[in-house]
Amino acid sequence: MMILGLVRWMQPVHGYDVRRELLSWSADKWANVQPGSIYHALRKLTDEGLLRTVSVEQVGARPARTTYEVTAKGDEEFETLLRAQWWQLNEPPDPFVAAFSFLPAMPRDEAAAALRNRANLIRAGVESMRASLDSDWVRNRKPVHVGWMFELWLARAEAEMGWCERIAERIESGVSYLPAGLEQAEGWSGWKDGAPDAE
Repeated sequence: MMILGLVRWMQPVHGYDVRRELLSWSADKWANVQPGSIYHALRKLTDEGLLRTVSVEQVGARPARTTYEVTAKGDEEFETLLRAQWWQLNEPPDPFVAAFSFLPAMPRDEAAAALRNRANLIRAGVESMRASLDSDWVRNRKPVHVGWMFELWLARAEAEMGWCERIAERIESGVSYLPAGLEQAEGWSGWKDGAPDAE
């Protein structure tokens, strides 16, 4: 969607300019658009009839530069993809959540320390985002909605930071990981108080 949308917005446009624009947005960090895959994606979108080649220019020994524009089919696909993302909730996979599902396998002191460390790492990111949000770069050189995106990222990060600190405190308090009575239930005997029983 990102590449199709950018071509639509900037057309007619060279692949190099699409790549440069996406990198200036740091889209590799928040939209999973990898710089090395952009030219391949442009060719694939062209093969699928979503983009069309306007021209191919060769200047001296430089690599040929292809100029693209969106087809009518590409316009329809972009509109479909755009609205799907606006109206649906998609939770990205988070490796931390997978690891957290095995909380009882971690010693309590290490789990609490890891959560506090995660909160500190998030806090550093929050401070960086706040600085960006207050900067001339965001306030005066970017569209207003870029600042709104930073506000969304800040809200999510602050919520997770607070959660990490609260859960670290609960772990240190010794709260049981299992509801009363479940400790003796079949399948749970190895998960007690921070680490599986060694046998």
